Amino acid sequence: MGQRNIYERYTWFDSQVRAGRHPNASKLAARFEISVKTAQRDIEFMRDRLRCPLVYSTSEKGYHYEADDFSLPVTYLSPDELSSLVLAKQFLKDVQGDYLSHELEAVIGKISSILEDSVEGSQGLEKTISIHLVGYVPTSDQVFGDILRACIHRQKISFSYYSPLSDQYTSRIAHPYHLFSYMGTWHMIAWCEKREGLRDFVLARVRDLEVLPEKFRRPREFDVDAYMNATFGLFKGPATGQAVLRFSPEQGRWVKNQIWHRHQRIEEMKDGFIEMILPVSDLNEIKMEVLKFGSGVEVLEPVALREMVAQEAAKMQRLYEFPAGGGK
Repeated sequence: MGQRNIYERYTWFDSQVRAGRHPNASKLAARFEISVKTAQRDIEFMRDRLRCPLVYSTSEKGYHYEADDFSLPVTYLSPDELSSLVLAKQFLKDVQGDYLSHELEAVIGKISSILEDSVEGSQGLEKTISIHLVGYVPTSDQVFGDILRACIHRQKISFSYYSPLSDQYTSRIAHPYHLFSYMGTWHMIAWCEKREGLRDFVLARVRDLEVLPEKFRRPREFDVDAYMNATFGLFKGPATGQAVLRFSPEQGRWVKNQIWHRHQRIEEMKDGFIEMILPVSDLNEIKMEVLKFGSGVEVLEPVALREMVAQEAAKMQRLYEFPAGGGK
């Protein structure tokens, strides 16, 4: 049978039983070109592990179901799809601890036990690939789980939210529309009743969370893709212009293959410099990104961003100035 999925054997045998054809190990073996011993193990697995109410009839020399209300508890997944599921579990484990990975672990365990003959080595994927994040803010499983359920069931939430800018907590009631992970930190796009508009909340800054029984309706015009792709980075809003960044030949070799925004443009200059053009609204985040490259990048546009970077560079220079006659 080559690599034909074992699931096909289960569903075929199930259909034959329901049709009253009384299949047996010999018929299953002939249908899928496997040994009778392998076919018999399949039947025993269906009976003992999948709890199929199979009963052997001596007179019919085949099987029938003892109960008619039984349904085969199997969902089709090919070996490649199962491998992708294993990788998804590994990814979620890295970006959200154990909350989602535990749920997927149970699903994968059930599916892989069913497909164990055809997915050899899939469990080794967990030792083959991992994702490592730095500089992110972790979210508690309790907060993440409650907000995720509120998103799914369209329930309002109340919570206290911390603002690093004011160093204060404020009480909020919000309609959670969407959850997303940005650079490893989980965020919620929600309609804030206090601010009467869409806001981005960092889940790690949420405390005293309560899922309310009151439901909300997400507007049809809300388009998460349009929201996320509006401008560079995390700070969203209508694009107010474009940023033009010129990278040195040395930095350009690294940057030219990077995606900062889906609508960016990369232009390679004859002198080896690289220019990146991308839409922006809030300049604070792109300023922080520019500063990562030090003297390897120059802001050409907009003037406001150029001045912000220059001011920060001047502050850094004063911070690292050495007194006359020696170091600190």
